[in-house]
Amino acid sequence: MEFLIEYGLFLAKTITFVVAVFVVVSIAVSVGGRNKKSDKGHVEVTKLNEKFEHLRDSLRDAMLNDEEYKEFEKAEKKRLKEEKAKNKKAAKEAAKELTKTDAQDTAVLSDRKRVFVLDFHGDIKASEVDNLREEITTVLTLAKPTDEIVVKVESGGGMVHSYGLASSQLARIVNKNVPLTVCVDKVAASGGYMMACVANKIVAAPFAILGSIGVVAQLPNFHKLLKKNDIDYEMFTAGEYKRTVTMFGENTGKGRTQFVE
Repeated sequence: MEFLIEYGLFLAKTITFVVAVFVVVSIAVSVGGRNKKSDKGHVEVTKLNEKFEHLRDSLRDAMLNDEEYKEFEKAEKKRLKEEKAKNKKAAKEAAKELTKTDAQDTAVLSDRKRVFVLDFHGDIKASEVDNLREEITTVLTLAKPTDEIVVKVESGGGMVHSYGLASSQLARIVNKNVPLTVCVDKVAASGGYMMACVANKIVAAPFAILGSIGVVAQLPNFHKLLKKNDIDYEMFTAGEYKRTVTMFGENTGKGRTQFVE
């Protein structure tokens, strides 16, 4: 009898261990599958209206007494009911218009202006340009000329070709005739300012830094030192302006002018 009891306990422990391992493996496979899907890219959307309404409601709740809050709640329910009825009516009318015109897009979109807000924090390589491209592609599938896209740019600039690509992504918005506004809280200089210039409108904080599109290049020249020590320097290029200035050869006024251009 004692043997059976010990065997039963051993069997129960074994089954528990096997089930626990199975659960852990299942969770790992599930998470791995989700991560694999996310490699293809995803967009996270936050409805800013709800965020600000929640903050407003929190402040109101703290300020109103019980009687005032009851009156407000009553008026708010009435307003929401009327707004719901109005939206329902507008949706029906929009659906009828779609049916009349045989529109291919069956989605019923409100005529109310919508504002899409995107963030761009640029480093020297404009590393976020890939995310910006995907976000703009997604927004442009729904945005209409009656809407607006706001891009919050924060960048001190960087590589010319990287920020040129970032600017071309913003140009896609303008080319679709969707109003584009760039907001600058702190700095949009050099490549960041090049991005901002694409917009229909720039809104900047009072002490924000904007502007200064330019390229700085500097290099030492050892030509006189080499010449003093009778050291010749030869350079071969594929064309006249393949290399305009050099560290070891004699730089000419023509070469400097071409480099600046």
